[in-house]
Amino acid sequence: MSTMPAVIFDLDGTLVDTEPLYYEAGRRTLERYGVTGFTWEEHSRFIGIGTRETLETLRDRYGIEASVEELLVVKNRHYLELAAATEIFPAMRAFVERLRAAGHPLAVASGSSRSAIETALKATGLDALLPVYVSAEDVGRGKPEPDVFLAAARLLSVDPGRCVVVEDAGPGVEAARRAGMRCIAVPYVAGPPPDGEPFASAGLLFRGGQPEFDAQRAYEWVAAGS
Repeated sequence: MSTMPAVIFDLDGTLVDTEPLYYEAGRRTLERYGVTGFTWEEHSRFIGIGTRETLETLRDRYGIEASVEELLVVKNRHYLELAAATEIFPAMRAFVERLRAAGHPLAVASGSSRSAIETALKATGLDALLPVYVSAEDVGRGKPEPDVFLAAARLLSVDPGRCVVVEDAGPGVEAARRAGMRCIAVPYVAGPPPDGEPFASAGLLFRGGQPEFDAQRAYEWVAAGS
């Protein structure tokens, strides 16, 4: 096993700004089944929750007769149509490049489908920097369960206690805690949380989100755990 701390990145809202794309894909999907008026505010409540779990909740809420599997196919198709517009957060690219240059094992662990992960990484050029990734499709349970992070650690041959997770949402921070991993939190929805403190277990918190994120400070924090 590697002795250097590994860094495992969430994808959506952490490395890349795909939440607007997922919102539009979800809106189009619901509209196809007669559900109109799906708002960004409603979408934002699902940030950090896997696509399957999100669709299970929306299917029940709106009484959609289609299966979750069908909804997954439809939403994924809409998302892939939009994915060419994926943008990476510049400071995150700098962070990834710094970590890779120093030799830290790196991976992506996401609640999105494998095809969505591949498309986003390719669209941003991150596929060359982050060739190792795990989808919620590859494990039994999505976040806040720790499965995707533990699977990523196994792929990297790094003990979970030597891993650092980078996350933007409460369920992912909780998944990191359950996996026994340190966590850097960069909230997608910046500012005080609406209910409770979902980022309490994060070792390093950039409360202001991406505008506040500092790649050098984050790197020093990761290295300090060596």
